[in-house]
Amino acid sequence: MALMGTLRRRLLTPNSSETSFDVRGFHAGDPEARRRMETVGRYFLVGYAAAAQAARPLNCEPALREVPTGYRGFAYEGAAMAFAVRDGLPVGGRNHVTGFLDGAAHRHIYMVYVGVGWAMARIPKFRWRALHAADPLLRWLILDGYGFHQAYFHTRRYVYGQRPRDGACPWPAGEHGWYAPHAVDQGVGRATWFVAGGDPELVTRLFGEFAPDRRADLFSGVGLAATYAGGVERAALERLWDLAGAHRPHLAQGAAFAARARVRADLVMPYNELAAEVFCDMSAADAAKVPDEALVDLPAEDRVPAYATWRTRISDTFAARGRC
Repeated sequence: MALMGTLRRRLLTPNSSETSFDVRGFHAGDPEARRRMETVGRYFLVGYAAAAQAARPLNCEPALREVPTGYRGFAYEGAAMAFAVRDGLPVGGRNHVTGFLDGAAHRHIYMVYVGVGWAMARIPKFRWRALHAADPLLRWLILDGYGFHQAYFHTRRYVYGQRPRDGACPWPAGEHGWYAPHAVDQGVGRATWFVAGGDPELVTRLFGEFAPDRRADLFSGVGLAATYAGGVERAALERLWDLAGAHRPHLAQGAAFAARARVRADLVMPYNELAAEVFCDMSAADAAKVPDEALVDLPAEDRVPAYATWRTRISDTFAARGRC
């Protein structure tokens, strides 16, 4: 079994050079921002490798606990991607992601679902039905992860080329299928934080090339990334806030999502507090409460997915507080 795990790790784990700004062609502005974002990628792969090798999903937890606090969520995201890839393979068993969520990963459920989205981009579409998407509300984060992957690895097409929304992702089908491209764009916005190296001027210039009706989702995504991943000083966050203009409530909504994920996993770092202060005008703990409060009496789904209504409630809350 140990030999099989080692073989899986070698065959499935991407090379760490894939996270290099030089390889990706990302903007290398502030050296500290670049260092942090490349480190995020390396710890993502640490989690991926641990999950690829693990005989059982919970066996990778000791390795994930060794990851520094600020990067641990990314390691869980990488592990979730590996388990989802394993679920999508025609051999090797199923329910790896489900088993992973039975352990400490349930506190990182946002990152786990995003990691499953990365796997969507790496397995054939006919195998997508094997992926774990049990939570009807959070399943949209899988498409967020898919969008991030595509923008991160196919930057010219998805970011610089502003790949059209139509046909961006064929899942899920049915009456809510129209919302899938919105969730993908949220991931594209998140990835753009890395593509732009945390440079607020470049972020907003890139977003300005997209159709106006896509920018709310993009700014939400970058608000999440800037808050969860960090990498820049207060001045850069404040400049992003200034440049967001009418999309500041969406920037704040993304920041609140990030705060909720960090608080739930007990991984709050000083840069998370800083971003919550700049974007939400409150502490990370208080910002995390806004999404929770927006869930109260959430209407049943009709043509609009509950996830979309939830996000709108959050951005409207910040708009009402003058965050616009």
